[in-house]
Amino acid sequence: MPRLAWATDVHFEFCSQKQIDAFADCVRGAAPDALLLAGDTATAPSLATALELLEARVPCPIYFVLGNHDFYGGGLGAVRGAIVTLTERRHSLRWLPTASVVSLSSTTALVGVDGWADGRYGDYWGSGVRLNDFRRIVELTQLYRAAAFASLNRLGDAEASLLRLQLAQAVERHGRVVVATHVPPFREAAWHEGQASGPDYAPFFACRATGEVLLTFAGQHPAVDFLVLCGHSHGAGEYQPMPNLRVVTGGAIYGYPKLQDLITVP
Repeated sequence: MPRLAWATDVHFEFCSQKQIDAFADCVRGAAPDALLLAGDTATAPSLATALELLEARVPCPIYFVLGNHDFYGGGLGAVRGAIVTLTERRHSLRWLPTASVVSLSSTTALVGVDGWADGRYGDYWGSGVRLNDFRRIVELTQLYRAAAFASLNRLGDAEASLLRLQLAQAVERHGRVVVATHVPPFREAAWHEGQASGPDYAPFFACRATGEVLLTFAGQHPAVDFLVLCGHSHGAGEYQPMPNLRVVTGGAIYGYPKLQDLITVP
């Protein structure tokens, strides 16, 4: 049976070449049929280079979504455009938002969206948290509180709309769907130091819009198992809001990239 290795928040911008090579060696040693990266691979100026270097060292397809750090030092439109260009000439690199539904086996599909914390969980208006997203991503700079909230809503809704389309295609022919997204789709899945994110941090570490799409599809398709793989909050944990919907959040430490798991695909 095929095996899917996955990692999240590897943050190669904080790593030496030796550490990146060690991560690639770990992937090769696991001998997966595919590698999945759930976002925050690098930052905008070095993202394409990091993906190309990893592709050269890993002898399997690399599926990935983008995280907020992947846009640091750039803009949403510019980075996404560059990634489309990259994947058009590097066929082993596949950005899941443009890859449609990937059949890992006859019964298991892989889909993915970048996801975006949409501000709707927790207490956005009372929170004093201000992420570097609003300083280092062109489209989010110089936004005051109400405009920033509206922007987060729009970004989350766009990710949810794409996920809805992907899932509608995936459930037609598959009894199991693996969903990759950077931002946890539920507040309870935004783990940090063993706890779910509190009201100050939840607006920036979970996406209610994608969570609602997942709950809808899991409810409408009880015979389909949905496994969500995500990261962003750097805390590891699992959350299962429905019998057929499980969310696994990968833990991470800056400068220490690692594989989260090796999943055997039925």
